[in-house]
Amino acid sequence: MADHTPSRRYSAFAIAREALRMHTGWKRAWAKATPKDRYKVVVVGAGGHGLATAYYLGKNFGIRDVAIIEKGWLGGGNTGRNTTIIRSNYLQDPSAAIYEKSRSLYETLSQELNYNIMFSPRGLIMLAQTEHEVRGYKRTAHANYLQGVATEWIDRDRVKKLCPIMNIDGPRYPVLGGLYQARGGTARHDAVAWGYARACSDMGMDIIQNCEVTGIETVDGHVTSVSTSKGNIGCEKLALVVAGHSSQLAGMAGFRMPIESVALQALVSEPIKPCMDVVVMANTVHGYLSQSDKGEMVIGGGTDGFNNFTQRGSWHHIEETVRALVETFPMLSRLKMLRQWGGIVDMTGDRSPILSTTPVGGIFVNCGWGTGGFKAIPGSGWAMAELIAKGTPGPLSAEFGLNRFREGRFIDESVAAGVAH
Repeated sequence: MADHTPSRRYSAFAIAREALRMHTGWKRAWAKATPKDRYKVVVVGAGGHGLATAYYLGKNFGIRDVAIIEKGWLGGGNTGRNTTIIRSNYLQDPSAAIYEKSRSLYETLSQELNYNIMFSPRGLIMLAQTEHEVRGYKRTAHANYLQGVATEWIDRDRVKKLCPIMNIDGPRYPVLGGLYQARGGTARHDAVAWGYARACSDMGMDIIQNCEVTGIETVDGHVTSVSTSKGNIGCEKLALVVAGHSSQLAGMAGFRMPIESVALQALVSEPIKPCMDVVVMANTVHGYLSQSDKGEMVIGGGTDGFNNFTQRGSWHHIEETVRALVETFPMLSRLKMLRQWGGIVDMTGDRSPILSTTPVGGIFVNCGWGTGGFKAIPGSGWAMAELIAKGTPGPLSAEFGLNRFREGRFIDESVAAGVAH
């Protein structure tokens, strides 16, 4: 059992009060829990999507008999291994709807959770560096207008004004313009997970770390319990929210998932003085760039060309990404790399997510976000909670069911965006 006494509200007054007594009054942000015999809902995966799912189950539907179990530590998977980009300027209507819901939730999430997630709507530019991209992004701008998503096409001079360090006259990849979302930006990835975890714990939910799922038990086609490294845990409903390991858990339950797991690469430079206050994505060369609050240049690249579960990154992608970006951002050539890593991402054939019921009664799955999962955390949790609570998909998740692959109803963002991010 765990002590779920509600946390004290964070505020400037609380910080001042605790400073006077040497910060001895703070309690744990979330309770350390041991599993009960049974829960109404068990969520596997204590990353951003799993924690958001649990939070909105409690907030929107009053379902608080919930356990969130994690084989490692909270937020230790892709949630803590991404480049923190937030945007919603997708072409396809279902994609734009769920990502815009997510972006709008991010804007007030710090206030809602009483936890500073460091949301920074600094603006995001998707560079057009070929005539094909110019046509594609103008098409997306028109689609976004019809979807109610605020984006605009901007010319190369506006791009240069927004990001002065950029070389827009590169001989191979000149900048021809860009798709600009002024309310896009970044947030602190760890803080998103911690804020949701604190709120879930305050609602009486159990967050159980170092608890690996080893089996899923069913009776007459319906889930009854999960076997874990900390014992058997009974449940009425089971949510699998484990990104790149979704196929493994689905296999335990007796069904297959149409996803592949690959490593996505990223790195950061040594910290430097502020030089860039906008997020830039250069999809032609498959690189994207922003500057963190600590001054590091946060650089994202591509996925490995083969299935794997490594989190170490690979040198060939770092070389390719940095070599391509140096032409557009010459100042990068003078920086040293501070650290690099990989994250295990789950890729579907149409590069769109899966939020769905499954062939096993009571099991729900949330995966397939590929390389764009962080930006979707609040909207994903909102839609997944509705699916679990009601047993049928709501408007945000209706198009993202498993049956779309059988029926040929693809939501093809790989073709629409030219890149999966």
